[in-house]
Amino acid sequence: MSTSTTDAGHPEELHCSFCGRTSREVTSLIAGKGAYMCDICVQNSVEILRKNQPATTLRSDQKSLPKPSEIKRQLDTYVIGQTNAKQVLSVAVYNHYKRIQAQELVSPFDDVEIEKSNILLLGPTGTGKTLLAQTLARILDVPFAIADATTLTEAGYVGDDVESIIVNLLQNAEYNVEKAERGIIYLDEIDKITRKSDSASITRDVSGEGVQQGLLKILEGTVAGVPPKGGRKHPEQPLIYVNTKNILFICGGAFEGLDKIIERRKKPSSIGFTASTSNSLEESAAMIHDVEPDDLMRFGFIPEFIGRLPVVTALNQLSAEAMLDILVSPKNALVKQYQKLLLLEGIQLEFEMDALKAIVNRAKDRKTGARALRGVMEEIMNPIMYGLPDQTNVRKCIITADVVTRAANPLLELSDQVITKTRA
Repeated sequence: MSTSTTDAGHPEELHCSFCGRTSREVTSLIAGKGAYMCDICVQNSVEILRKNQPATTLRSDQKSLPKPSEIKRQLDTYVIGQTNAKQVLSVAVYNHYKRIQAQELVSPFDDVEIEKSNILLLGPTGTGKTLLAQTLARILDVPFAIADATTLTEAGYVGDDVESIIVNLLQNAEYNVEKAERGIIYLDEIDKITRKSDSASITRDVSGEGVQQGLLKILEGTVAGVPPKGGRKHPEQPLIYVNTKNILFICGGAFEGLDKIIERRKKPSSIGFTASTSNSLEESAAMIHDVEPDDLMRFGFIPEFIGRLPVVTALNQLSAEAMLDILVSPKNALVKQYQKLLLLEGIQLEFEMDALKAIVNRAKDRKTGARALRGVMEEIMNPIMYGLPDQTNVRKCIITADVVTRAANPLLELSDQVITKTRA
């Protein structure tokens, strides 16, 4: 007990100068110049100060976060179409990084914890799932890594452990753990880790349900110990510990056959003459937009895994118009890339509209979406770009439909303004 002595020599019990509580009624007293403050008054003062401060006070070193509309606007410059998916992604990513900022905010909702919202992207191959994730990381200026779910196996088996997906992110963040812990990981081919069967099996499903179980903690948030150079862990190896609580996971896959599961739910099969006919490709592609958690469970995901991916959005199959737009409109459009390459040789490259349409038709026949455009362009441009550097008098190269469909020679405009069909 804290006491002082009066002028008459009698001991005087100390008390709080604000509330008057004696030293016996409180845990501690803080002594000041001619005054005392008890721990109860200190706590009350802190609460008053917190309530009076603005709810959006950010750290001075925090970067401003682009709004969802600004994120989508920037996505539009790189990714053609997929308006609904881009809107869903913009809001989800915005809320995710707002959630991280909220951990450093002064707010009356400090007792409310915002849960992490990882994202599941559904859609055919070549529709832009990986490009969307890459572009989001570029817009937000955060580390980004791509992992292939097909290489993952349950711990103890040949293959990559689930924690190995953190290694690439850490490397791309130049081993800055704090920076990596705010990055984005795109987990591709996620539809390949579904359960192989609903019935019990005598063999372990080491690349299916076992991987899903292993991913649960990482998706939700855990401290993962990863080897600095990748590979398998061993007891004598030093580990780097990364907290995945604030890492945004975007999982993507083609989910072939999911449309049939959704169709069976929405249109129970009939018998005899009333049996429904098979849907067109367009109707099957549209089905995936009506996906529900039960459909994903029937597809082979465990409920706990689905619960870690609360934001689900589907991408549309690319139309011919969209693929034509992809060739010429985005910042990194293929036509622009080849034009830049030839401009380094002092040659202007021009594609006629019929040629572009012919490229799209060839790409659609390959049924791999926008990825096929690159392959077709390489086949067309490779022999042309092989010969052009040897010619010093070419000013312009014009790609016609015959170049695409019949491997004809491009039209070359020489420095003397004469158009010729000399092979490039």
